[in-house]
Amino acid sequence: MAMAHRRIGTGPVRVVVLHDWFGTSANWGSVLDHLDPREFSYAFLDYRGYGDRRDVTGRYDLAEIADDVLALADELGWDTFSLLGHSMGGKAVQQVLVRAPERVEKLIGINPVPAGPYAMDEPTRALFYGAAEDAGNRRAILDLVTGRRASPYWLDRMVEHSLAVSRPEAFAAYLASWQPLDLSAAVKGSTVPVLVLVGAYDLAITADVMRATWQVWYPDCRVQPLPGAGHYPPHEAPVAFATEVEAFLRTR
Repeated sequence: MAMAHRRIGTGPVRVVVLHDWFGTSANWGSVLDHLDPREFSYAFLDYRGYGDRRDVTGRYDLAEIADDVLALADELGWDTFSLLGHSMGGKAVQQVLVRAPERVEKLIGINPVPAGPYAMDEPTRALFYGAAEDAGNRRAILDLVTGRRASPYWLDRMVEHSLAVSRPEAFAAYLASWQPLDLSAAVKGSTVPVLVLVGAYDLAITADVMRATWQVWYPDCRVQPLPGAGHYPPHEAPVAFATEVEAFLRTR
């Protein structure tokens, strides 16, 4: 059976796109209207337990995401491809790189979780690990990572989408996978070209954190702050986001 995914474009530059902990293949804001379908082929994959694959069961961990990415690429006939991952998806693309480095052309991380364990103090841990069952926790996290600037209506819609399209057990299990996982030794020194885009108002994943992690582990890594955005540049600054992503993908 073919793996469900969302496809934009038929161009020669091939990109597999992985969403964040709260999102799905559909929840990328208006940036989906600004991606160039002539030059690029984007394949957006939902994780098991999310979106169009909500009823697909599994372990709900990053290793399984990597397996599904490679299976999707095989179905599409993509021997090599670039990877774009947002937040949790930024750690998932690194898991794909560890699994099949010869197939990955470039990495793009959007406010991406670094390869090492994501440190949490006790209040933060309670906030995140309580979010699977508590809509208020989800809203508080979204408010924090967008710099407490987003409208109440946008926050409410993001929470409603998250609750509607993901299984609570999948939501909880993915956190338990990405938060403690340490891929740093496996990726350190990789020569794959990397672009890290980081919304300037994100209070958790900051440019300084990216420079201390991604730029240390990847020799060919550029960290690019995006003004006017927090943790969700595709929603908050869609044209600037699309421009930066596609300019990087065009470079040789």
